[in-house]
Amino acid sequence: MTRLSILTRIVALSGALAGSVAFSAAAQAAEEVNIYSYRQPELIAPLLERFEEETGIETNVLFLDKGLVERIQAEGVNSPADVILTVDIGRLMEAKEGGVTQPVESDVISADIPAQFRDGEGEWFALTKRGRVVYASKDRVGVVPITYEELADPKWKGAICVRDGQHPYNIALIASMIAHHGAEYTEEWLKGVKANLARKPNGNDRSQAKAIMSGECDIALGNTYYVGLMMTNDKEPEQKEWAASMNVLFPNADDRGTHVNISGMAMAKNAPHSENALKLMEFLASPEAQEIYAEQVFEYPVMPGAKASEIVQSFGEIHPDELPLSEVAAHRKEASELVDKVGFNDGP
Repeated sequence: MTRLSILTRIVALSGALAGSVAFSAAAQAAEEVNIYSYRQPELIAPLLERFEEETGIETNVLFLDKGLVERIQAEGVNSPADVILTVDIGRLMEAKEGGVTQPVESDVISADIPAQFRDGEGEWFALTKRGRVVYASKDRVGVVPITYEELADPKWKGAICVRDGQHPYNIALIASMIAHHGAEYTEEWLKGVKANLARKPNGNDRSQAKAIMSGECDIALGNTYYVGLMMTNDKEPEQKEWAASMNVLFPNADDRGTHVNISGMAMAKNAPHSENALKLMEFLASPEAQEIYAEQVFEYPVMPGAKASEIVQSFGEIHPDELPLSEVAAHRKEASELVDKVGFNDGP
């Protein structure tokens, strides 16, 4: 199966939410596996191509940009979903808490994915990780040691740009601060970061890079993979200039480590092809697949020893925070409440 045919099939299925009809027919075939995905089709196509080549199992993908859990809930026991692919620890926890996943026991997956990157009950597993790092102006900041705690220091007053405080990427970071320091400390820290903002939170992570190049701010919070996407964006070459104007700084590199979030997978609760689903999940956890995936999305493999792409390696070495992501996820609600409590999105 070629990448083009995989993408054609993905687009055909994701182009209509009536795609369940197509899935229902596909679900009757023994050598298929049905994937519900929050990840963009072009990002997972190379993985699925390799899986099909190695196993002969055909993959069917329904891409959704929202409502994945709600869709599976509505489909109930007749859901054709076998495997869920998504990003962010919050979304993985939403799937588990929404009752649309099931426990998976696999010696292969357990051997390939470290404990801190998998659910203790086996209901989700990380595949790649991305650092929530500091983008810093090459001209005005340079390469300097930095910590998340330091972002509340008045020396950065008027210098920081960031996207919406309620965005899952920021909620996860704030939740990690609560896990490390407690809610009281994190509330004061968040007030300090708010006071240092150059503007109201807005845009996406790429927007923050653009703002650094324009001089609107000196530093920003952003995910590592966006840097790789900007560096290789031939369709919008101005983004290459945004990336070139900044350095990637890894906060807390010399102590507890940089906060990381993940992309991950889970087996759907009523998977009609559970054996094929397990084969796909074990493949995705393998060194081969992790390196393909990491190369494609500019993220870090979670498997120790698996290599990141050369572009990602050019950012420098990442020392990930070893805090289990389940502990981060446990503070998501509290983090969201703090964002509202301090009026973070109102700006400085």
